[in-house]
Amino acid sequence: MRILVLGAGRMGLGAVHDLAKQPDVDEVTVADVAADRAHHVASKVEGNVTPRAIDVSRHEDVVALMRGHDSAISCVNYWLNERLARAALEAGTNFCDLGGNNDVVDAELALDAEARSRGVNIIPDCGLAPGMVAVLVAHGAAQFDKLDEIHIRVGGLPQNPKPPLDYQLVFSVEGLINEYIERARVIRGGAITMVDSMTEIEELEFPSPFGTMEAFQTSGGTSTLPETFLGRVRELDYKTIRYPGHCAKFKTMIDLGLCSSGPITVDGATVAPRRLFGDLLVRNLPHDEPDVVLVRVEFVGEGSRLRYDIIDRFDESTGLSAMMRTTAFPASIVALMMARGQTTQKGALPQERCIPPELFMQELAARNIVVKTT
Repeated sequence: MRILVLGAGRMGLGAVHDLAKQPDVDEVTVADVAADRAHHVASKVEGNVTPRAIDVSRHEDVVALMRGHDSAISCVNYWLNERLARAALEAGTNFCDLGGNNDVVDAELALDAEARSRGVNIIPDCGLAPGMVAVLVAHGAAQFDKLDEIHIRVGGLPQNPKPPLDYQLVFSVEGLINEYIERARVIRGGAITMVDSMTEIEELEFPSPFGTMEAFQTSGGTSTLPETFLGRVRELDYKTIRYPGHCAKFKTMIDLGLCSSGPITVDGATVAPRRLFGDLLVRNLPHDEPDVVLVRVEFVGEGSRLRYDIIDRFDESTGLSAMMRTTAFPASIVALMMARGQTTQKGALPQERCIPPELFMQELAARNIVVKTT
């Protein structure tokens, strides 16, 4: 098999690392607009990895590159994913991405009929959350004849938090701001509804050294789950986990307008507050210190409760962060399943509807991503 990874950032490196280790993968191509980044990733991974330079805005070039690959993974910015999905259809290549934006995902899923006719899969939102948690939900939900509630809690955090935000950048700053300012899609009282992000703070307890953490509403994490489980549950929601106090601090900056995209003029210079704020976050927050990913998915139904917990830490042996492992590895698993013909059906589909949950769980375990069941 040949697999293409678009984007040679952190997540691209994680995906290439995992794919190159698979015995049935003959070649991995890693492509980036900056050739040096693609060569850097290729040099860090053992196996048959070919670096390529590609400008993903050049449609014909992308289609030509995708041809001959069994699957392609997008690890580039979310707003590029619809055009990449269309290129994959033209190339006849299975496609998945890390997602993160509901409108883009909806546009990709609208390609279902064409994907089915071409015999390929288009599967968006295949990272961590949205992503892996959707398959965890599908797996847990299958344990119940009647399910009432699903609650998803996820956080990527520094192992050693530092003020002022007790947070480090573990993925795109644009993605982070989107999660914090866009509204969240949930199921309440059996109906899909929208709630404001950075609200409804709750406390969660995790084993030492974490102790009491906070979780609050953010957008994107539920992805297509509200539509998939509408009519099957009364409650479904997603909250982001952070160290206590983070939400109040960040929300203050949102309320002050620092995440506004509208340009303002200051001393004769025009600036978009969000662009400036994002740049300051990149400049001032830690990036590459040891991290941890916390996941908790809880199910309530038939008078019983089921809980899945994941605590995944920075891997010193590989140098891969917990966020790379729990975001890029699930996307790699989906790409491999598509290439191996293991999805339950073709088309443009959410992964909770076409990825075999038990097989996915086995693949997580093979990568030492441990799901504790309570």
